[in-house]
Amino acid sequence: MKTLYNYLHEYFEYRDGELYYKKSPNKKIILGRKAGCINNSNRYACICIKGKNYKAHRLIFLYHKGYLPKEIDHIDRNPLNNKIENLRETTRSENCFNTKKYKTNTSGYRGVSWDKKAKKWAAQIQINKKSVYLGAHETAELAYEAYCEYAKNNLTIYCLE
Repeated sequence: MKTLYNYLHEYFEYRDGELYYKKSPNKKIILGRKAGCINNSNRYACICIKGKNYKAHRLIFLYHKGYLPKEIDHIDRNPLNNKIENLRETTRSENCFNTKKYKTNTSGYRGVSWDKKAKKWAAQIQINKKSVYLGAHETAELAYEAYCEYAKNNLTIYCLE
């Protein structure tokens, strides 16, 4: 049985963040057609190969790099931008770090919230499912500086707004 990597190179060609059929796996597939569809529940492009669904960005990463890491991050946070330049291998923590701020964020900064008891802005960061407290600060800006400094020193990939 062919490996998935070999299968990808035999049946698909990559162009601008998409995979296109260069060989038909069955009679229904039209050569040159873009592969896959958008999954409405998670907004990721998916491609079905031999009855199994794969996220397109994972197949594109495999197509180019020859292996599949546990986590792949879309650098620009757009799950439909599957250009290889926009995909990078990450840890789970790093992937979670490159997310948008929560809608309930009141400070305007990632990792910064108001501490009612201390009456100051508290900074904290989550790494490997553990919360790290980074202190209470007079301003939200100072708390965010502490957050960014910790991220630069402790994460290999970080994204600042």
